Amino acid sequence: MKRLAIIALFAILSSILPFQSLTAQINTERILRNTQKKTERKIENRIEKRIDKNVDKALDGIEDSIDGKEKAEKPKQSTKEVTENKTDNAENNSSKKETKSETTPTSQEITPKPTLTWAKYDFVPGDVIIFEDNQEGELNGEFPSKWDLAGGLVENANFGGDNVIMFRKCNINGLDGIVPLLKNSKEDYLPEEFTIEFDAWFEKPNHTYRVYLMDSKNQKSLDPSNNSGNRFYIRFNQNSANGRNISDGYYPGFSNANVSSSKPGWRHISISFNKRALKCYIDDARVINIPNMEANPVGFTVGFHNTSGNLNGYIKNIRIAKGAVPLYDKVLTDGKFITTGIKFDVNKATIRAESMGTINYVVKMLQDNPGLNFSVEGHTDSDGDDALNMKLSEARAKAVLDKLVESGIAKDRLTSKGHGESKPMAGNDSPEGKAQNRRVEFVKF
Repeated sequence: MKRLAIIALFAILSSILPFQSLTAQINTERILRNTQKKTERKIENRIEKRIDKNVDKALDGIEDSIDGKEKAEKPKQSTKEVTENKTDNAENNSSKKETKSETTPTSQEITPKPTLTWAKYDFVPGDVIIFEDNQEGELNGEFPSKWDLAGGLVENANFGGDNVIMFRKCNINGLDGIVPLLKNSKEDYLPEEFTIEFDAWFEKPNHTYRVYLMDSKNQKSLDPSNNSGNRFYIRFNQNSANGRNISDGYYPGFSNANVSSSKPGWRHISISFNKRALKCYIDDARVINIPNMEANPVGFTVGFHNTSGNLNGYIKNIRIAKGAVPLYDKVLTDGKFITTGIKFDVNKATIRAESMGTINYVVKMLQDNPGLNFSVEGHTDSDGDDALNMKLSEARAKAVLDKLVESGIAKDRLTSKGHGESKPMAGNDSPEGKAQNRRVEFVKF
């Protein structure tokens, strides 16, 4: 092919050159020979470039084909690997369902699981129970058997499936309510360190429960002013608290502008007093902190401010407890500490949210003392079957251990066991004794 192209080009060039003389013919032949050589080189270069171009094009096509195949195969491999990994960890071995679940939210992902969120709650209840009423065995419509009436209309009720104390109406001065029915009610029955807890229902955010740190029926002689209007009180609304000589304290996210914007619901009210310092909590938030209260608490009165009688107040799970020395001191002196501050749903191992104050305290104790290890041991009262109580105590101890691990404590620093009702601390013939026996112990090992 190359030879024919050279001859054709030579014929063309020969036809256009003039031949007037022999000299010109000789010169022409020399020129043609030179031209032939140049033409041959140029043709060779052109042909080589064309061949190279075609080869490159062919190679590009092959490479594109290879790349396309690899790209098509790569997600298949990735999906297979993901499916294999999910199959290893799943209970059902259906690769199609497993692969689809990577992009399709499950019902569990859509509906969040309820969790304890009181991460910063620092309320730790006293360890010796003075008064306890969980409304167990109360008759609907009767007056609460563990209380005395200071004023107003109060009776037992069932609300939302729970036994509660219902406040139907209070007197116009709003200073009445109910007081614990105690043998020494005329005396100062609150120690220098104590805690008070109860759950309160708020139909509307601005409805008010009042707590007087004196027995408004039996302890009037203990009031130095002997003037009921000057009695020290704490007033709780759903999202705020205040009182006599106490300015408003708000639940986080609320202020005077939006304090009445919540929906109906329960709140856990907690009060802690230490010699002269007072702290008050609404659910997981401390809303009052007074370093020097300048008053001597001597008793307890609780009431619902509702002079019109057109709306009821409800409370439940009331507890007064004597404050304890710091828990770590107990570990140093006794090798363990005992708490009734970790609470559970009735006959279940579900930890109640208000238990997080004690749990958070234990977490910090373990974090601050890396060499400290605990056996978490559950105990119950004597109500119910012995075998069931044993299983319940074991499940509750395990639930506390799991919560500590979830909070960052290494699992090898903890063990758990249950003792059921076999090791009572008090008699099971009173609500206070039963509450004292429903406890969790942290034993050093």
